[in-house]
Amino acid sequence: MAVLYKLQQDNRENSTHRGMWYARAKMLDIIELDELAQLIQDNTTAKKADAQAVLTEMVEQMRALLKRSYAVRIPGLGIFKVGLKTSPAPSAKEFSAAQNVKGMRLNFLNEWTVDKNGKRTITMLQGVTAKELPKNDVGSPEPSPGP
Repeated sequence: MAVLYKLQQDNRENSTHRGMWYARAKMLDIIELDELAQLIQDNTTAKKADAQAVLTEMVEQMRALLKRSYAVRIPGLGIFKVGLKTSPAPSAKEFSAAQNVKGMRLNFLNEWTVDKNGKRTITMLQGVTAKELPKNDVGSPEPSPGP
């Protein structure tokens, strides 16, 4: 299966690439937890309810660990960790969380594999190809997310 894309022209007035064409990945839909659990049931010996319970608890435990400054690594996927958005302070002594920490974000670091030629590939994207979205295909049925 290929990742679908749509071509888009750069029309920004001040762009040095104005008029050039780029591919933009097309997201077909969002798969919710219920559907993901069904796919897991269809491909393993786990029941859908068990898969839902495990995935829900995984999210809760990840949230608890991230709040305590742990990074969470999921083999084959990557590492999740908290990042901070801060403003500068004139000195370390004048820095305070209340004044200078403006927000937080969730950082995700992809897991990479390196082949014998030294080429790095995101593990989750090994073997994925790209294919242009068929023209005028907006209203057609979407492909199944299953294998």
